[in-house]
Amino acid sequence: MKGIKYITDNRIISLYWKCQLIGWGTVSIYWAYTVYTRDQFGLFFTLLNYVLDIALGIVLTHIYRHYAKKLNWNEHNLGNLLIRVIPSVIFMAIVYMLFANLKTHYFCNFIANKNYLLLDSLDNWNPVLITGLRLMAIWILAYHLYHYHQNRLETAEQNAELLVIAKQAQLDNLSTQLNPHFLFNSLNSIKSLIIENPKLARRAVDLLSDILRTSLYEKDAPFITIKEELALVKDYIDLEKIRFEERLNMSITVDKELESCLILPLSIQLLVENAIKHGIDKRINGGEIKLEISKAENDFRIIIQNPGKLSENQRETGIGVNNLTKRLQLHYDGKAEFELQNTDNDLVQATLTIPIQREYEYI
Repeated sequence: MKGIKYITDNRIISLYWKCQLIGWGTVSIYWAYTVYTRDQFGLFFTLLNYVLDIALGIVLTHIYRHYAKKLNWNEHNLGNLLIRVIPSVIFMAIVYMLFANLKTHYFCNFIANKNYLLLDSLDNWNPVLITGLRLMAIWILAYHLYHYHQNRLETAEQNAELLVIAKQAQLDNLSTQLNPHFLFNSLNSIKSLIIENPKLARRAVDLLSDILRTSLYEKDAPFITIKEELALVKDYIDLEKIRFEERLNMSITVDKELESCLILPLSIQLLVENAIKHGIDKRINGGEIKLEISKAENDFRIIIQNPGKLSENQRETGIGVNNLTKRLQLHYDGKAEFELQNTDNDLVQATLTIPIQREYEYI
């Protein structure tokens, strides 16, 4: 934004340097205590020895970090990483031993006035080499474990992001299938009226226009209220009654408290459409579709009944029903249920059970 300056404080110490300073500072306290009490170093030389010990550890491990990052060692699998780490630990421990012995040599010769030969001091590998091996192994293990954890977190975040993208793409694909399917069936209804009753055909076009306007406006919304969905259902029934006349009747019973609950757009409409297509349309005398929406503990239940008999392959052959099942799975992650079954009274019953989520709860 123009007029605003963003200032970065370069004095802030990164997590890496905090760990380096705190880690090596803590480890070096033991040797500072040793040279002060055992070797009778004065306070100044004790502090100097302490700073040099910290610097030695930081320099060696920082050089390792530089090359490990440059060569992308953290991207290797465990086997390839071990091939690189084990020789590195040994090499760093030897270098650590040489510099630690060199430091001790000069301190002993110039502070304690002892005449140690340089080669004898450098050859003093035990226990300094063992200490170096232990320290370098611990540091390198901690370093790679940290990056392994970070890589796992990044991978998990990327996978979650890809999952959301894939899920949205799947939902968009289902939506593009659903609207043409609904439009195709509605246009078929209107086509049969154009010659027989042009006036009713015009009325049907008006109703279809209202339905499509509502569905298009709600297309990008993942949920709508039950009240909005029922308004769409009533328009659709009015449209179909123009074609079926007295053969189509519908009764709706709704718990008023549930009208603000959220539902997938076109879900009830799709089931009503399915009931007309596979039930009313196949009977000479038509019949009645019953819609009931009631509360069931933390869920609400939608029951739609129509006269007829469910065929064995009807569930698999309906694009709309298959789409609805997939949309329920994607949106509710298995918490919603859909069942289509025959009842004892020559009725087909579709039952939707959905977790209660009200409009004001959805953000």
